[in-house]
Amino acid sequence: MTAPVFLADAAALRASDVVVLDGDEGRHAAVVRRIAPGETVELTDGAGQLARCVVVAASKQGLTCEVTERFDVPEPRPRVVLAQAIPKGDRGETAVETMTEVGVDEILPWPAQRCMVRWTGERGDKALRRWRSTAREAAKQSRRAWLPVVGDPVPTTALAARVAAAALAVVLHEEATEPLGALDLPADGDILLVVGPEGGVAPDELDQLAAAGAVVARLGPTVLRTSTAGTVAAGIVLARTPRWA
Repeated sequence: MTAPVFLADAAALRASDVVVLDGDEGRHAAVVRRIAPGETVELTDGAGQLARCVVVAASKQGLTCEVTERFDVPEPRPRVVLAQAIPKGDRGETAVETMTEVGVDEILPWPAQRCMVRWTGERGDKALRRWRSTAREAAKQSRRAWLPVVGDPVPTTALAARVAAAALAVVLHEEATEPLGALDLPADGDILLVVGPEGGVAPDELDQLAAAGAVVARLGPTVLRTSTAGTVAAGIVLARTPRWA
């Protein structure tokens, strides 16, 4: 059985061979997961530091862990960034969860024209917090040393700027003729994948992103839900990079 992963303070991981995991994370490990002395856990700061530890004490407040090995995990290259049109209901959290498990490095909520949901005020803040919490928990479950970044919502103008800065930017579209799996992939930089809403990417949005340098590609012969397409696309891309070798 693989060791469970928990998030720890970066300075604490560097400072000592004995790390106290407390707060919400420590209480979850000790009370919910019931991690006991003698068990092995892995602690990460979510930015490449990873420490394999043996638990030497446990209480309701958390765990005391003795470091046995330390690793500095390089940031994955190329980076996979996914702009996800905001779906309705809990489909957004589903998309974030599976994209994180697959290995997406950055997720950009995109309020596309044809999105049925609008993140405004406290409702929008709450939804964004859910996405970030989902990404954090999915990263631990999938044992990632680098947590994905869930950014603030990006309007199409800002998304076009990200397209222009990417090593490769792809808008997924069911009417495209070239498959995603046939595109030449860069060895470094950002690969930006854009997933539209259920109603599709509006023509003027497509024109704006294409003008910034995006190419248009399809996933396959079927049309996927917006909450599924990003995970499938990321898997296709990652399988063709050294990251999944």
